[in-house]
Amino acid sequence: MALQRQKRQAIGIKAPFPGFIEPVLAEHVDRVPRGERWIHEVKFDGYRAQLHIANHDVKIYTRNGLDWTDRFRKVAHDADLINASSAIIDGEIVVPGEGGKTDFAMLQNSLTGKADNLVMVAFDLLYLDGRDLRKLPLLTRKTALKALIAKSPIQYSEHFDMDGAELFRRVCAGELEGVVSKIASSPYGGVRGSYWVKKTCAHRETLTIAGFKIKDHRFDGIYVGREHGGKLLYAGKVEHGFEPAAVKELQQRLNKLVRKTQPFAKRIPNRGVWVEPRLNAEVEYRAKSANGHLRHPTFKGLREDL
Repeated sequence: MALQRQKRQAIGIKAPFPGFIEPVLAEHVDRVPRGERWIHEVKFDGYRAQLHIANHDVKIYTRNGLDWTDRFRKVAHDADLINASSAIIDGEIVVPGEGGKTDFAMLQNSLTGKADNLVMVAFDLLYLDGRDLRKLPLLTRKTALKALIAKSPIQYSEHFDMDGAELFRRVCAGELEGVVSKIASSPYGGVRGSYWVKKTCAHRETLTIAGFKIKDHRFDGIYVGREHGGKLLYAGKVEHGFEPAAVKELQQRLNKLVRKTQPFAKRIPNRGVWVEPRLNAEVEYRAKSANGHLRHPTFKGLREDL
């Protein structure tokens, strides 16, 4: 049962509830920006999510606007303790681990709708009590967000105004995901912009699964590609990071998509079982070759929120 609503100082512009808002997406950068205008947050390894509260009804959407309230039922229940008649919160849903680490593979395996280990880490507040906050400075929105969720299980993403390079060094030393840097005075623009940037400790990419390999009657990895100009280009073979339980489910899903020919725009000499390119994999790797092939890739899980 939701808590009794209490009056708070009104901020933002009075506006009707907007529904799903196209999320701001951070640009990849080669180095963490420096300067007083930037604040920095720890990057979490999870699913981007938008939490909606409207007339005591709670919905949770993926970054592409898919309604995943049932899958994130535990987080929706947590949100019932938020003291607001209406709100839109931007954040990341994760499975927390030791030392602040989050694990994408564990999260992917928990998406049953019954998992009790999911947590939302909130980092922005876009709408509150009938008012649109998107044109307010980021720090103003974060201050309101922190107060709003203080008595709920929703976690607040703290920010740091220390030197970005030093924070990145510490984050990577702690084996965390990376750093997201934002201009403290920026509005919420709804498009990918240079006022939100990210730097990961290890390279990550979402790639399309084009096929898989069976060797000695055992699963031996997946072939992946990246979309470019409407064509699927070969990006490499991923052989590591597959847990037995995940492999069984993955094979079942891939077997339903089997086709006779390679889906790549340019045929590769490798042998494999080829599939319709409908599933996306999150892949971590150390580097890319000159032709875009991944070096030392590791499978982290399926991306079903895209």
